[in-house]
Amino acid sequence: QVQLVESGGGLVQAGGSLRLSCAASGRTFSSYAMGWFRQAPGKEREFVSTISWSGGSTTYKDSVKGRFTISRDNAKNTVYLQMNSLKPEDTAVYYCAASKLIIGTITGSEYDYWGQGTQVTVSS
Repeated sequence: QVQLVESGGGLVQAGGSLRLSCAASGRTFSSYAMGWFRQAPGKEREFVSTISWSGGSTTYKDSVKGRFTISRDNAKNTVYLQMNSLKPEDTAVYYCAASKLIIGTITGSEYDYWGQGTQVTVSS
């Protein structure tokens, strides 16, 4: 069992930055691929980024490439999402998720554990 707790969301102006953190419980964190997803009001949840168990492989949604960076610290059981040059369309609840797959995927159904989410609001 893995429990995930996100933090770091908030209100920021367009062009600003936020760093989301996701702290995981359990001693097997390093064996999970981790992902970030988001859900805007009235829209379906969508993939944002994923990172492999070792941190050696990352994938991003096209619209966040060059602006967002995913990373992990297995010694701290934490995954991060650094978000720069934020846009109003990035406004959403952001969720982190853990997958038993070694390499993360863009498919939400392949993740086994989810956090409760953290709100990110970008004003224009």
